[in-house]
Amino acid sequence: MKRYVAAALALWCAGCSQVPVTPPGGVTVAATFKEAKGAWTTAETDVSLPSQAWWSIFQDAELNALEEQLLQNSPDLATALARYQQARAATDVLRAAQSPSLGTSANVQRNRQSERRPLRVLGPNSPNEYNSATFGLDFAYEVDLWGRVRQQVNAGVAQEQAAQADLAAAKLALQVQLADTLIALRGMDEESRLLRETVAAYARNVEMIERRHQNGIASGLDVARAQVQLESTRSQMQQVQGQRAVLEHAIAALTGANASNFSITPKAISVTTPLIPVGLPSTLLQRRPDIAAAQLRVTAAAARLGMAKTAFFPTLNLNASAGLQSSDLAKFVEMPNLYWVLGPTLALNLLDGGRRKAQIADAEAVLDENGQRYRTVVLSAFQQVEDQLALLVQYGEAAKADSLAATSAQRALELASKRYQQGVINQIEVIVAQTAYLQAQRSTLDLNTKHRRATVQLVRALGGGWSTDQITAQAKTE
Repeated sequence: MKRYVAAALALWCAGCSQVPVTPPGGVTVAATFKEAKGAWTTAETDVSLPSQAWWSIFQDAELNALEEQLLQNSPDLATALARYQQARAATDVLRAAQSPSLGTSANVQRNRQSERRPLRVLGPNSPNEYNSATFGLDFAYEVDLWGRVRQQVNAGVAQEQAAQADLAAAKLALQVQLADTLIALRGMDEESRLLRETVAAYARNVEMIERRHQNGIASGLDVARAQVQLESTRSQMQQVQGQRAVLEHAIAALTGANASNFSITPKAISVTTPLIPVGLPSTLLQRRPDIAAAQLRVTAAAARLGMAKTAFFPTLNLNASAGLQSSDLAKFVEMPNLYWVLGPTLALNLLDGGRRKAQIADAEAVLDENGQRYRTVVLSAFQQVEDQLALLVQYGEAAKADSLAATSAQRALELASKRYQQGVINQIEVIVAQTAYLQAQRSTLDLNTKHRRATVQLVRALGGGWSTDQITAQAKTE
């Protein structure tokens, strides 16, 4: 009867120590993305980005090569990998607590005991000086009655998986930063090309006005105005080239190269922007590594809370030791020298001044903190997707308007140039028309670059093709 009562009590205590993991709530997932309009409305089908080399959708061989170089040489990525390896090692340490420990020791000593020692070694007639040799094996195992060790391991595993998701998030952030920087650099290339062509055109215009001035057709004021316009545009070109150099140096640092011997050849970019499949909003929770990391940290915090609650229950340890002890080294390995100790240890803390309750309160607060942080990450993820979708739509429409404006500005410049040559208008009106045309062209290029950069940022907001399945797959291989 006593055995049944003890078993029932053990089961009841074990049930009390279990901590249900409450998933974080308060995040409502919409059926579709609000800003996914027109060509971006792809939420009715579950589609996703390529899980590997998502940047290949931009069809840029140089971007592909730089991304591979980043994966091989980036010190920031290597740092994130080292953090993940630390988390894996910490989990292995925790897993070791689930297995028994076995240790051995050997000791040989020369001793001298006091002549007036009350209980002399080897009896009252023993010598004052003697040898002592010991060889033993020690066995220890904690019986995980209440799940303390299991909860501790679960917390460690969740932390390791969160670190793996952190590594994926760091990798994605670096990859996106590289692609975004290269697109911005290519935008600078386009702007530099436009300004070089404009400078050349303005230089020809200055020569023409100088000839007209020499022939008495144009005034000296016209020449001065044309030269001001030329030098001002040349200054703008130099500023853009300086900004491009800074971006080139940033790409070198991202890819682990020395900026002093790294260069990217100026190149025209493709005018086409790839269509990014946004998928369903509900799948965003599985496609963002930072969301996965936040959720796994909630799991780890819940496991630690369960571990803290087990402190109110006794611990049971199985201990055993055996070996040989002798003062006669010549007869050390003999049966009379054998010793052993065997027996369980049951320990329960009866009074701790409220320490265990405080530890539980702390664990509950940590769980609540991680739950709220999870909500913050999820809400921020949806905000980022909606932001980039809105920018893509608005930048696209604005680029169309700017393109029409540039066409009209070009027509106005052509008319103004003809009227000036005919002597109908003065040079100031031509300069105004030239400035408006250049601004319209630069604005169009800038919007096209912003549109492409928003596409890259949308990739990051969507998780870059990453999935929680990658964590599960790695866990099965370990």
